[in-house]
Amino acid sequence: MPALRIGTRGSPLALAQAREVRRRLAEAWPDLAADEAVEIVVIRTSGDRIQDRPLAEIGGKGLFTKEIEEALLAGAIDLAVHSLKDVPTFFPDGLALGAVLPREDPRDVLLSRGGGTLSDLPKGAVVGTSSLRRRAQVLARRSDLTVVDLRGNVDTRLGRLAAGEIDATLLASAGLARLGRRPAEGRLLPVEEMLPAVAQGAIGVEIRAEDAATSERLPPLNDPDSALCVAAERAALAELDGSCRTPIAALAQVVETGTVRLRALLAAPDGSRVEHAEGSAATADAASLGSELGRRIRAAAPDLLPRS
Repeated sequence: MPALRIGTRGSPLALAQAREVRRRLAEAWPDLAADEAVEIVVIRTSGDRIQDRPLAEIGGKGLFTKEIEEALLAGAIDLAVHSLKDVPTFFPDGLALGAVLPREDPRDVLLSRGGGTLSDLPKGAVVGTSSLRRRAQVLARRSDLTVVDLRGNVDTRLGRLAAGEIDATLLASAGLARLGRRPAEGRLLPVEEMLPAVAQGAIGVEIRAEDAATSERLPPLNDPDSALCVAAERAALAELDGSCRTPIAALAQVVETGTVRLRALLAAPDGSRVEHAEGSAATADAASLGSELGRRIRAAAPDLLPRS
């Protein structure tokens, strides 16, 4: 049996992220350097199997982690590698976040057949995205555009763009970078125009909370600044009861030594209303800052939150 088994989805991006974790483990621990020491176990999730319906209709982003977490709890794998933006707000009992790798650029990239910005798209242009967050922010800026549901991996989305089925789509810069697929015509969107998803660009390593042996392997992989920024964003998300049914965005950044800045927003799905909040705090208080901004948005726009 290998020393460690990494559970992951089977998409090209998920596999690239799992290989990056394996590479970093091998660099940190000589006994894990052999090819057979760390095994990558591909697990097909419900989100991978069901591709013909929007995520909000079939249970949300937890569909990309459920089967992997079940394998982790059952001991079939020792750690799970996720795009943290796909991980639900709360971890199941018995599981915990063991490390956050250095974060890639968290911004979104607009890809269009004309190669322009959002403002360059012609009236009535069709934008494909499966993200309510992106849909809401696009429509808030350009209510004249048509936004349609578009699921699938990067190649699927780029293929539909090339085929002329849509005029534009948005993808995470981090995913494109990890796949070496940044098209020349892609336009990075400023965060003032398109605030990223919570934890976008961050890779998370999930473990069993009581697995001390695996936990001891992870400190060399963890990037403290990335971890505290993700903690701030996820704290805001928790206050807003975030799910795939709610357009929520947040981005925390360490702006100077000892200080973190956080921006967050909650929107109506049709972009007709967007509630913003932002603030700064000591890095030690990053999670508290996230909770505070989440509560501030909740108080300002309770009507935008799902009804319990």
